[in-house]
Amino acid sequence: MERISACIAPAAGAPRPPGKKLISVVSACYNEEGNVRECYEQVKKVFSEIGRYRYEHVFIDNASKDRTAKVLRELAAEDKNVKVILNARNFGHIRSGYHAILHVQGDAVISVVSDLQDPPELIKEFVRKWEEGFPVVVAFKQESDESAFFFMIRKLYYELVSYLAEIDLNKNATGFGLYDRRFIEILKEMDDPYPYFRGLVSEIGLPMARIPYHQPARKRGITSNNFYRLYDMAMLGITNHSKVPLRLATMLGFAVSLFSLFIALGYLVCKLLYWNSFQLGLAPLEVGLFFFGSVQLFFIGILGEYIGAIHTQVLKRPHVVELERINFGPEGGK
Repeated sequence: MERISACIAPAAGAPRPPGKKLISVVSACYNEEGNVRECYEQVKKVFSEIGRYRYEHVFIDNASKDRTAKVLRELAAEDKNVKVILNARNFGHIRSGYHAILHVQGDAVISVVSDLQDPPELIKEFVRKWEEGFPVVVAFKQESDESAFFFMIRKLYYELVSYLAEIDLNKNATGFGLYDRRFIEILKEMDDPYPYFRGLVSEIGLPMARIPYHQPARKRGITSNNFYRLYDMAMLGITNHSKVPLRLATMLGFAVSLFSLFIALGYLVCKLLYWNSFQLGLAPLEVGLFFFGSVQLFFIGILGEYIGAIHTQVLKRPHVVELERINFGPEGGK
């Protein structure tokens, strides 16, 4: 066990011990005391059935407020294949899991959420596709046990982002999948402080296998993904991979200005023709004022999102600051 304030990634191309290849499974967690042990047991069972690879299961805890850290310590004490990173505070789900992916040493990395909505049994399919030569294997939700309303909203979001994006994004994919060491090294070179991981998968463009799956419902606990976090993820996908909203603001502004000019000319003609009977009225002026004000505020907000994304990139803060690592290093049994 070692305590550190920030972590340094292992050098690319560092020598690995001879023998079986190592597969790193990464599970990010926050307030998942009821799920992390079962997640560990299911992953362990899968690798015992595969048999031909060494594996490590790396949990990164985002400063949970329940007993998650305690359960992870118990698992790490029982099994040296379990490695734990404890964050100093909650750095958000976008950065936490990504940080762990960059700091494992496996020949391949598999991302599995700890709430059991990513079925670990699909790891066998991931490994099979990897052995066929695919450096990236992505699972996408074909069906889900979540409410039909939220599933529909998510599908509409993926359709919107895919339509706006300058690359072909994976629809209905959450990041659940397998990523070869080559892919991970490219991520390190990109050095993105606030990544949209699903977009980066398509941005890099390595050959990819897609595997459909049925997403089960969460077994225990309540998801920490509130509206704000989902909105943050949605805007991140748009600002990182599309300039369409900015260009739309320019085009719509030009179109509205032309429309306003025609309306003004129409009012002028009507007033000249019917000077005594035609009344301008306050209603059109008020409606126009509120309409143009709302359009301006909407696009100022869009512009603010892009400026915020630039601000995050310029600051170059670390993805997370670690409080503690458990079972890493020679004593971790790598």
